[in-house]
Amino acid sequence: MVLTQEKKGMRLGKYELGRTLGEGNFGKVKYAKNLDSGQSFAIKILEKNRILDLNITDQIKREIGTLKLLKHPNVVRLYEQVLASKTKIFMVLEYVNGGELFDRIASKGKLSESEGRKLFHQLIDGVSYCHNNGVFHRDLKLENVLIDAKRNVKITDFGLSALPQHLREDGLLHTTCGSPNYVAPEILSNRGYNGATSDTWSCGVILYVILTGYLPFDDRNMAVLYQKILKGDVQIPKWLSPGAKSLIKRILDPNPHTRITMAEIKEDLWFKQDYTPVDPIEEETEENASDDEASSIHEPLDAEKDPESPSVINAFQLIGMSSCLDLSGFFEKEDVSERKIRFTSNHSRKALLESIENTVLQMGYQVQKKNGKLKVIQVHKGQKSPGILSVTAEVFEISPSLYVVELRKSCGDPTVYRQLCEKLSSDLGVLGSQELLAAEV
Repeated sequence: MVLTQEKKGMRLGKYELGRTLGEGNFGKVKYAKNLDSGQSFAIKILEKNRILDLNITDQIKREIGTLKLLKHPNVVRLYEQVLASKTKIFMVLEYVNGGELFDRIASKGKLSESEGRKLFHQLIDGVSYCHNNGVFHRDLKLENVLIDAKRNVKITDFGLSALPQHLREDGLLHTTCGSPNYVAPEILSNRGYNGATSDTWSCGVILYVILTGYLPFDDRNMAVLYQKILKGDVQIPKWLSPGAKSLIKRILDPNPHTRITMAEIKEDLWFKQDYTPVDPIEEETEENASDDEASSIHEPLDAEKDPESPSVINAFQLIGMSSCLDLSGFFEKEDVSERKIRFTSNHSRKALLESIENTVLQMGYQVQKKNGKLKVIQVHKGQKSPGILSVTAEVFEISPSLYVVELRKSCGDPTVYRQLCEKLSSDLGVLGSQELLAAEV
């Protein structure tokens, strides 16, 4: 296949590329039409340099590998052909033209219980199908639920998903990931969690937003937000029906062992109203390449081929099985000027502050203590106007065994600040159960 430029637009083999549907940190998603069949698709174009720079190769492999396992009407479909050039990866995806559920709620507000229940039926069908196939999404939120023109749910963005190979010896997952407002309390506790149970919690948050128009747990102060989630003290509006209230309470149970399961949700009286389960997609559609074609060419992310000659990748070769720390789903939407980075630890506030102080002093920084905070300062001497890096370190107690460390840059070189954060993160990792929660640099 050859990537060419013609009068009507860019061509990628049998696909003609059109308008940009979305743009993110790793690349773009463009509308595409199959010139042979006339069928519409969305082609995700990933920049290899960005993937390598951000060290998310495993995340991309995981998304591709996971999507190849899933064929369900309520899960965005990845078609057989995954193309790659020297500089880009092209994923041929199902085209969903209704946008994000997030945009629908943000623009029009909450849905009626009848309308919201129909969408929730499909969400539960799609998520439970994933679980039955050993896939745990781990980043379910309104932004990752798309709606097509027929008002059908399409679950997307499996970059943080987990497979049975990612379970540790205790049978649990241990990587901290997800999005702050949707994350289950057991994930914050750093003791391991069941992927299906934590996904169920996120589905409960989505149901709450669909029916009320706002989040059940929200606060700009991250420490306060985590405390609310850990307590699971959700305020349910009185105007919701008793059935809806009951189901939300059973899903947003902070105890994962007593939380309602997917199977039990499907037996709930409120949920069962007008419920008709959907079946998985039958194999194989004509748009899929044959197994021989899909496995004929294997190209790694750093291959040195002609950039104008994309080749077909066997998606199953790209499944990342390492239990690495995936962070992108935990990035916060905050003012960039705040330049914060946070992580959790089970060690005491005193031990964390002492460790931070020892580390930065060894690096040649100055430390000032005030009101329980550490101010880390670096002054470049010998200049007419000394260059200053000023970083404040603070520790918040979430629970008696869980703390959040926050580093905030007041001023200074962003590159030097990143180096300091990397050093602190590396050294504090020696303490044990430390996980990076969010970053804004």
